[in-house]
Amino acid sequence: MRRSSLLPSPRLGFGIVLILVLVGWAVFHFATPDRSSPLRTSLTVADVMGGEAVAGYARATEPRPFLFPDDHGPDPEFRTEWWYLTGNLEGPEGEPYGFQFTLFRSAVDPAPPSSSSAWASNQVFMGHFAVTDGRGRTFHAFERFSRQALGLAGATASPLRVWLEDWELRETGGAGGLPPGGDAAASGSASPAGPGGASDVFPLTLSAAEGEVALELEISPLKPMVLQGDEGLSQKGAEPGNASSYSSFTRLGARGRLSLGGRERPVTGTAWMDREWSTSALSQGQVGWDWFALQLDDGRELMYYQLRLADGTPDPLSKGVLVGPADTRLLSSSEVELTILERWTSPLDGTEYPGAWRLRVPDQELELEIRPLIPNQELELTFRYWEGAVVVRGAQAGEPLSGRGYAELTGYAENEQTRSMRRR
Repeated sequence: MRRSSLLPSPRLGFGIVLILVLVGWAVFHFATPDRSSPLRTSLTVADVMGGEAVAGYARATEPRPFLFPDDHGPDPEFRTEWWYLTGNLEGPEGEPYGFQFTLFRSAVDPAPPSSSSAWASNQVFMGHFAVTDGRGRTFHAFERFSRQALGLAGATASPLRVWLEDWELRETGGAGGLPPGGDAAASGSASPAGPGGASDVFPLTLSAAEGEVALELEISPLKPMVLQGDEGLSQKGAEPGNASSYSSFTRLGARGRLSLGGRERPVTGTAWMDREWSTSALSQGQVGWDWFALQLDDGRELMYYQLRLADGTPDPLSKGVLVGPADTRLLSSSEVELTILERWTSPLDGTEYPGAWRLRVPDQELELEIRPLIPNQELELTFRYWEGAVVVRGAQAGEPLSGRGYAELTGYAENEQTRSMRRR
């Protein structure tokens, strides 16, 4: 389901939304859809995160100090940024649920608008909200767009608030919720996260509702923040600047209420929060990624993204991090083995996605099997991709190990029809 506020109309059909996005978000190179086809995708991750048309924006070229609370809020000198949360929850009878909530900001021009109209803005926000019902075997996904004007969408640092209409992530006050003795941040070289402490913004409240699906959660960190990559610089492409500033809260406590089909139930669980901003990331020939955020029951977390080249092979720039109770270890692509065990076919058009994986870190004697909570967690939105809750089983040095997490698969739906649309 899509919703747009790029022009003053609260609810618009799919065709109108694409026209509005074409006008208001031209930097993302939308194509004209073939409405005779069930395939509704018209935008690829490579279009959005490529290295073209970056003049006038800042770029992530080297590690930089992270300063809080400012860096929880917007960094408008960069073209794109996002606040991203996923999590696994349980209802009162132990029934499993997953959720994804992402708010994206993108600039359509590096310069502020010259118009004095209250509608004028050079910033566009997009939101994705999805819920997986493991027991009911259903998946619900929604999308919204709005310009940053008239209070429709925006982001502030102090207090932290990021919103798109009534979807929002907001600071609600109180202590940060870190374990006793927890530091503000942890990284591969244990660098500080800046004054004030990265966790002072917590607890946060997440609120999103669409139709008969609604979620409200209070979230607080159970572990310190992690700076990804090289002191927070996550290099995606080989060229200087094809990178992002990237930080994560890899284990958050979550509790609140979930409504499905008009029935509300209390839920508790754990979440993962990523904060990332960049102007360009992917290089020519990189078409997508398989990304995993896993929370293991021994208290560790593992993040790994495998960048995929056009010929289907993994890019050597793929990387990850293994977060222990007291230390953090960066993982290069040569230290991780990712094998596809099964494939899943989309009922929309036959696109094949990976459907189960084996992930090994040999020098840690760690072997994990990753399977979706339910197979069909494909988002048929402006970006068409698969993202959903996963269940983990495996072993550490021969000892049984389990966990849960989230996986994101992009670039698989770029079939010949989509490529032909972009060539027109």
